[in-house]
Amino acid sequence: MTITYESGRLPARDELLALYDAVGWTAYTQDPQRLEAAIAASLSVVAARAAGRLVGLARIVGDGLTIAYLQDLLVAPEHQRAGVGSELFRLAFLPYDEVRQKVLITDDEPRQLAFYRSMGFSEIRDLEHPTRAFVRFG
Repeated sequence: MTITYESGRLPARDELLALYDAVGWTAYTQDPQRLEAAIAASLSVVAARAAGRLVGLARIVGDGLTIAYLQDLLVAPEHQRAGVGSELFRLAFLPYDEVRQKVLITDDEPRQLAFYRSMGFSEIRDLEHPTRAFVRFG
């Protein structure tokens, strides 16, 4: 099946809910209005579609000048491990090639760690200069 990629057009609420639910990100789907507003407030959103159906999404937040933060990268389970995530990642960061800080936070899951390493990212503890990251979930 051919996958097409698009930016500039935000997915509809029902599409977002279906995709986020499909990957188990139910904390996002508990408040559909907030999810839709968060997507709309992103610097950029890239969607992957198969036969018109939303099967993947990547979104960047930040200022787009000094920092670009990959907030979400989702691929429907039936399309994982087929290059969709890599292409979403590439297209999402493409406009921010000159941005110094490209950041993401992810789960401590071996497949995710391997994926982000394959995309050229390093864990903060592996950087040459001592660096700390702080986060507060609430």
